[in-house]
Amino acid sequence: MAVVVVSGTGTEIGKTVVTSAVAALAAAGGRSVAVLKPAQTGVAPGEPGDAAEVVRLAGPGVTAAELARYPEPLAPDTAARRSGLPTVGPQEIAEAAEKLAASHDLVLVEGAGGLLVRFDEAGHTLADAARLLGAPVLVVAAAGLGTLNTTALTAEALRARGLESPGVVVGSWPAEPDLASRCNLADLPAVSGLPLLGAVPDGAGALAPAEFRAGAGAWLGPVLGGGWSSAEFLRRWPA
Repeated sequence: MAVVVVSGTGTEIGKTVVTSAVAALAAAGGRSVAVLKPAQTGVAPGEPGDAAEVVRLAGPGVTAAELARYPEPLAPDTAARRSGLPTVGPQEIAEAAEKLAASHDLVLVEGAGGLLVRFDEAGHTLADAARLLGAPVLVVAAAGLGTLNTTALTAEALRARGLESPGVVVGSWPAEPDLASRCNLADLPAVSGLPLLGAVPDGAGALAPAEFRAGAGAWLGPVLGGGWSSAEFLRRWPA
């Protein structure tokens, strides 16, 4: 997979941390890695954004790229309209990703919020960029109540557009998961039709970079370069 699109089922569910863990494992395996953030919202000029956070956690050898930045924490289309700045469309995203892929083994394209968040005036989404790229979409989901619906809807939207997905990663697994979270481990693959590929612990993004890189292999499954096992995780956290 030369290009992988990373999409959440919503906002604030650990998408950047999952992207960082995937990047860290790929870099540790000797692959050259780039992360592309098409639209960064809610960050002022000069402040580090999500792409910079991936570099901080995954390692300075990771290349960071950003296409557009808007000051208000809104959907990219809305944020662009309110700021008077130009939007970024799927063609620009695809061209930027392909350019990075020409000089890197792996390019991670991190979306903004969910799969169908609007990026431009025409209503184009991250899914449109993934389709142009022919890239798989890694889904990052929440752990607790409500995640079955949003994950199933995301998987359905992917299939409706002919997009592939390697699976689902839980972006923030609590230290003491409640009953809903534990049940969801088995139910997420059942409702989405996608395998569970990992679970990143809550607070992982606050670890020191060296600690983060050392732990990433225990959070993600073999498809993503780690040693995490869904069967073992379910045994550890029975419903």
